[in-house]
Amino acid sequence: MKTRILGGSGIVVSEIGLGCMGMSQSYDPPVDRGDMIRFIHQAFEKGVTFFDTAEVYGPFHNEELVGEAIAPFRDQVVIATKFGFNYGEDGAPGWMNSKPEYIRQRVEGSLQRLRVDTIDLLYQHRVDPEVPIEEVAGTVKDLIAEGKVRAFGLSEAGPGTIHRAHAVQPVAAVQSEYSLWWREPETKIVPTLSELGISLVPFSPLGKGALTGTVTADQTFSARDFRSQVPRFSPENLAANLPLVDIVREEAAVLGATPAQVALAWILVQAPWIVPIPGTRSLNRLEENIGAGDLILSTETLQRLDRATREFDFQGDRYSAAQEARIDYTNH
Repeated sequence: MKTRILGGSGIVVSEIGLGCMGMSQSYDPPVDRGDMIRFIHQAFEKGVTFFDTAEVYGPFHNEELVGEAIAPFRDQVVIATKFGFNYGEDGAPGWMNSKPEYIRQRVEGSLQRLRVDTIDLLYQHRVDPEVPIEEVAGTVKDLIAEGKVRAFGLSEAGPGTIHRAHAVQPVAAVQSEYSLWWREPETKIVPTLSELGISLVPFSPLGKGALTGTVTADQTFSARDFRSQVPRFSPENLAANLPLVDIVREEAAVLGATPAQVALAWILVQAPWIVPIPGTRSLNRLEENIGAGDLILSTETLQRLDRATREFDFQGDRYSAAQEARIDYTNH
């Protein structure tokens, strides 16, 4: 697999990474831990060297899973994890907490669960409105100096926050949802990253599964599937939004590819510093996603996709109101 570099960090990763969240939560049905460890091994064997996790996934179980899985080839892969949530006595994540002393506490836990001496890429999972981003960046800068972290990242951060953090500690990557299903980052985030030399790491690059072409208008999601709480996936909104997937499917048919491959190839061609991290638990899907790296989209195809997605009237927000409250849109 071809590789890309995360911002100015010098960290080299596979051009398509693997989001590991779904191995521990958010999708139904649950999967066997041993199967997922073997799956991560298969991903590595096929060239994936960038694995994304977070302490909140599970919580904690996903870091433990990834840590055990990558142990045999730790020095050959890049691990990204995240801090930023409070945890109650029951272990459930609550509101944001990025106080310096709390960051240090969370990092020590992540190091143990991941079985590593250094976290390659440490994201602030969500921007904490109660803690200046300069303090957060300064804390991570100290952790980098101590050898516990290699590079600093932000997730769902606004342009102003990114600028302020980058001035204290260079930001290697910003994680944000980005796909043919959600192009909002192009308005402010992408220009900011291009200006500062920061990589974009799109999560949900396949529209939470919609762009695979396997989601149907009459599909229902169990309470354990987080899409049951996503407005864009409500029955009426999903039915209104799937015609966009039909357009992607038509382009894929002409190319002898799948809708997922077209969607990922589209992301890869947007900029050489964009590294999508599609999540999957299936070897067939993994191989399909990796194949997107070899798919060439013509100028005409790109123009049609651009026009179709810009003109499409999507229905429903991408998050619930409670989840939206955790996103930073700061532009100053």
